[in-house]
Amino acid sequence: MKIFKKFTFDSAHFLPNVPDGHKCKAIHGHTYQLTIFIEGKLIKDLEWVHDFAQIKRIMDPIIGIVDHKLLNEIKGLENPTCENIAIWLWNKIKVEIPMLSKIELNETPTSGVIYEGE
Repeated sequence: MKIFKKFTFDSAHFLPNVPDGHKCKAIHGHTYQLTIFIEGKLIKDLEWVHDFAQIKRIMDPIIGIVDHKLLNEIKGLENPTCENIAIWLWNKIKVEIPMLSKIELNETPTSGVIYEGE
């Protein structure tokens, strides 16, 4: 069974490697929507895959690292494309939630990335 939980955060970034004149070369911001998917069997007696409240407690400090920050200043996110942000988040979350199976990160309502690890 897969469960999911959604989070949002607001961050600014710029893409240093795009050509001059590209609109994303300048600092701009997004309200990101992150959905994490956790896969596993129902825990006996509790009859759930994972406690949603515990997921929130785990995720709050991770979201706190990127919320209302300039992503380019965070170690490992010097080139914060949506894809690189997803990989960075995956690496942080997977340590805390080994049952993580997939994340979806949207930087706009119509653009984003799905990442399932390597």
